[in-house]
Amino acid sequence: MKRLKFLHKLLFLLNVVAGISLLLAYISPYINPREFWPVAFFGLGLPYLFLLNILFLLVWVVLANVRFIFPLLIVILGYKSIPRYFQMRFNPPKEKANTIKVMSFNVRVFDLYMWSEDKSTRNQIFDFLNEEQPDILCLQEFYQADSIKNNYEFNTLDTLVKFLEAKNYHTYYTTTLRRTDHWGLVTFSKFPIIEKGVVPFERSAGNACIFTDVKVGSKIFRVFNAHLASIKLDKHDYKAMKKINQNDYSQDFGDEKLLFGKLKAGFIRRAEQADSIRSSVENSPFPVLVCGDFNDTPSSYAYERIKGNLLDAFVESGSGFGQTYIGEFPSFRIDYILHDKNLRSVNYTTHSARLSDHHPISTYLHLK
Repeated sequence: MKRLKFLHKLLFLLNVVAGISLLLAYISPYINPREFWPVAFFGLGLPYLFLLNILFLLVWVVLANVRFIFPLLIVILGYKSIPRYFQMRFNPPKEKANTIKVMSFNVRVFDLYMWSEDKSTRNQIFDFLNEEQPDILCLQEFYQADSIKNNYEFNTLDTLVKFLEAKNYHTYYTTTLRRTDHWGLVTFSKFPIIEKGVVPFERSAGNACIFTDVKVGSKIFRVFNAHLASIKLDKHDYKAMKKINQNDYSQDFGDEKLLFGKLKAGFIRRAEQADSIRSSVENSPFPVLVCGDFNDTPSSYAYERIKGNLLDAFVESGSGFGQTYIGEFPSFRIDYILHDKNLRSVNYTTHSARLSDHHPISTYLHLK
């Protein structure tokens, strides 16, 4: 009997640790990593911590132990966080009348470096976009070559303009080499573009956010296209993640320390960039759309800061878990379409295409 009581106490202690960790995950979107970065790591694990507390709840219920109240309260406190990760819609609306189709897609430089080991990937991306024909298209990690090299042409801009119905565009390059090779962002619009601009970042390092004012009928919308700081993982980081998953840590924790250092730096840089975007959104004279690769989860400061009073198209009309990242890092939803409250999102889709390390996302926006 004493042994059983001890096991229950030990189990409850673990439950308390899991519960406090989940509480920290709940508040992580509201804590600036520049001021206190450790809490951001708890936000990264929110869905797993939530499931862990559900498991504790079930254990205490099965044991008919009054301790079930603790995980129950913890779970109830954060119920509003779950719709950001999971939506259940059996009959999602398919309304398309009087709507505009918006798509965001990190194309990973059209597989320039042959990560997919498939020479047809670039053309498959073109075929996908040609079939989807969004009215507004925001591409991140865009690549454009102005010259032909080794008999290989990578003039993606001209190619896209040829078949897209959204032929008006706004390009912004964060990196240019040899005056002919460009990396950056591009926003395509089926509607007239009346103004273009860039959100100033304190530290760029290949990241950017641009805004494009488009005129839809008699109304003007400001479309933000953002690519926030990534973690810049290399083979040592993937090796560390594999070891963590297998509970096989290195002797001096060297790889693990490097990985967590990169995560910390990423949290802080994205916080700076998110603050700049939030300021630009608040000062916009027009209703706003924000598309892009935030490189952060729905329980992050970057997401919460940029979202503000905007609506998340996935939450409004999506279904399932909505993960957008396909790479070796755990799959999260890190690509977003946020919109003004005067717009209604219908038929949000996370496309199954695996042409990059990100899934494309799209939604139809209807004026209320």
